[in-house]
Amino acid sequence: MLQLTLRPLAVITLSVFGALTAPALGQVIIEDFKVLPNDGESQDRFGHSIAIDNGILAVGSRFADESGPSSGSAYLFNAMTGAQIIELIPDDGFSGQYFGISVAIDNGVVAVGAWNDMDNGLESGAAYLFDASSGVQIAKLLPDDGEAYDRFGQSIAIGDGLVVVGAQFDDDNGDDSGSAYVFSASSGGQLAKLLPDDGEAGDNFGNSVGISNGAAVVGAYRNDDNGLGSGSAYLFDASGGTQIAKLLADDATEGDEFGFSVAIDDGIVVVGAWEDNDNGFEAGSAYLFVAPSGSQITKLLPNDGASQDKFGVTVAIDNGFVAVGAWNDNDSGPDAGSAYVFDTSTNTQIVKLLASDGDGGDLFSSAIAISNDLVAVGAMLNDDNGSSSGSAYVFTAPLPECLADLTDDGILNFFDISTFLNAFNAQNPTADFTNDGIYNFFDVSAFLQAFAAGCP
Repeated sequence: MLQLTLRPLAVITLSVFGALTAPALGQVIIEDFKVLPNDGESQDRFGHSIAIDNGILAVGSRFADESGPSSGSAYLFNAMTGAQIIELIPDDGFSGQYFGISVAIDNGVVAVGAWNDMDNGLESGAAYLFDASSGVQIAKLLPDDGEAYDRFGQSIAIGDGLVVVGAQFDDDNGDDSGSAYVFSASSGGQLAKLLPDDGEAGDNFGNSVGISNGAAVVGAYRNDDNGLGSGSAYLFDASGGTQIAKLLADDATEGDEFGFSVAIDDGIVVVGAWEDNDNGFEAGSAYLFVAPSGSQITKLLPNDGASQDKFGVTVAIDNGFVAVGAWNDNDSGPDAGSAYVFDTSTNTQIVKLLASDGDGGDLFSSAIAISNDLVAVGAMLNDDNGSSSGSAYVFTAPLPECLADLTDDGILNFFDISTFLNAFNAQNPTADFTNDGIYNFFDVSAFLQAFAAGCP
């Protein structure tokens, strides 16, 4: 009876409640603070890679000189204040190693790639694991069959005790066909090698990787299924190494480079196609897919996309929200860069992110990460510590809240309705959904609209 009499009220007040609670589409915000390393120098490219988890921000600086010229380093910061915690340097770092080309963090473990490590030959590559609290190196990761020029460590992801590392120039399926590897985050032991069923020379499979809930996604942006360089991505069972699905854009065309960036979280995959032409030449786009089926959900385009923005150069996803970088956006100057946040429940743009001090050539969004309502963005060519020294920014995005989850269990059900009705009858502020101090029809209607919208 409750549903029959009250649900229509939600329809009546759709526009009223939306005006009260929804962020304005196209809203632009600037950062909470800017992050710089204590010892940043010219040409470090700090911000080339970035990750965030549980209040810790990890930033790669691949040309830093701590172990010799261009040896590289990575830094950990307090994600709430920007205070530097520690600098990570490998035990065996050396000149030209490019340690910090990729970073990832999960559950207190930091993973860092170094694609020019030489343990298996020139540019064979390596990856390292560190304890986030102490900065102590836990393990060095090397593939069982690593060879020169594989560039193992070009991309890296970590989650649920598994580490995925891309080697985009591995040659198992032909020259530069690419591969990826899965390791245990606790032991550092190799568990599987990921290869696509239809891999071919030049695919660059492994340029980008992601992992969530045991499913790994790997980009192959030079795959040619829909024309030269149209691109693709693949889903795997991470621990077993079995391919689950191949992802292709519904409207893929030559040169889109779909798969240049990938990310996955809680059954949703986001894939960047930074040279898609929907908003002009190489304006870029991103796509959402369902895992494990691989079916396409939607295509994401920014409200103000323009030619050569390269929207989709970087992507990240967490808790139903997607962050997408556009490092050649010109709002703050030529190639200054910008980023966008989308809601996967509505597939709409929530906000655009710009650096308050953005300048031409910064390449803001050279790296991007999201955790809850915090978005971290790298700008590897920013000049605060010298030419191309690099920087990073942290934003609090105004994400929609699950307002109707009054029991705070992440699920909308009868118990939330009961809690609302009890609060309404008692004239408890919990039930004042219109925030006007009055308990009436509009509060009931606003609650039901929030309930119908669901949780992000």
